[in-house]
Amino acid sequence: MSETAAKPVVLTCAQPTGRLHLGNYLGAVLNWGAMQDDHECYFGIVDQHAITVPTVPADLRNNTYLCLAQYMACGLDPAKSRLFVQSHVIGHTELAWILGCICPLGQLERMTQFKDKSSRQESVGAGLLTYPVLMAADILLYNAAKVPVGEDQKQHLELTRDLAQKFNRTYSETFTIPEPFIAKTGARIMSLQNPAAKMSKSDPHAAATVFITDTPDEIRQKIGSAVTDSGSEVRATADKPGVTNLLQILSACTGKSVPVLEESFAGKGYGDFKRAVTDAIVDTLSPVRERFALYSTDRTELDKVLKLGAEGAQKTAYKTLSKVYRKVGFVERPR
Repeated sequence: MSETAAKPVVLTCAQPTGRLHLGNYLGAVLNWGAMQDDHECYFGIVDQHAITVPTVPADLRNNTYLCLAQYMACGLDPAKSRLFVQSHVIGHTELAWILGCICPLGQLERMTQFKDKSSRQESVGAGLLTYPVLMAADILLYNAAKVPVGEDQKQHLELTRDLAQKFNRTYSETFTIPEPFIAKTGARIMSLQNPAAKMSKSDPHAAATVFITDTPDEIRQKIGSAVTDSGSEVRATADKPGVTNLLQILSACTGKSVPVLEESFAGKGYGDFKRAVTDAIVDTLSPVRERFALYSTDRTELDKVLKLGAEGAQKTAYKTLSKVYRKVGFVERPR
């Protein structure tokens, strides 16, 4: 067995929906990058998932390139991992069809995201309903053992596990049963304007979200207007959600614990505190922004990365798909 094959497989995918923000970076992508040396990593850009809701084709293409450039700027290395676009790999939709044939309709109709999104659309396509089956195919196609997921995706991962177990019972052991991956370190970054809500790229308040491509001046303005709380004590307490959020950001950027930071700001006001948070974010994101500016302007190089990633992912996908086709009874294609 090769060294690569012996490593546990990790897969995580994201839709190409715009710029990554500070919460994405500190809470997720940094941890993905840290896994590249001791895991076999697949990082997918799921453009087929993206069209389950109305999209502008030109925006989808542009956002796909931007997503790849941001991944690379954040430390995902195409020499260590497979960075690929979902539609470039044969197998995702093929496996989704097979899994869909064993997936109960009622289980899909009970999905929280489907009920939420369908309630906000006049017309709902079948793709939105079967989205979780395609997600299951994304994971099982590579026999991922670990899947980094957020709270909003846990239900989908449970469906993936159910389908893998059902296929294994029906046709014999085929798929690894994936486990959710919860990083030991990771920050839960909240909105700068509403610390009760997670930081989001879709927040209507322009000052609520720090993006990884923001300039130092933009970061300074956003942190300067960030919600704090009554009083002037820099403490992480339940009645100080704004200050607590900024402390968590500072902790994630500097590596210092929140109690150590609280002690360092004893007797100081919010002005000093916010300046320190601003400086820490700028120091953290400046190299990311510079790498993004370099990568995002060279689509020829990005195409090379996508080609390399698709080739690596395709080898694994073909092996899985061939095994699945044989087990469900499909006749092997004549050579």
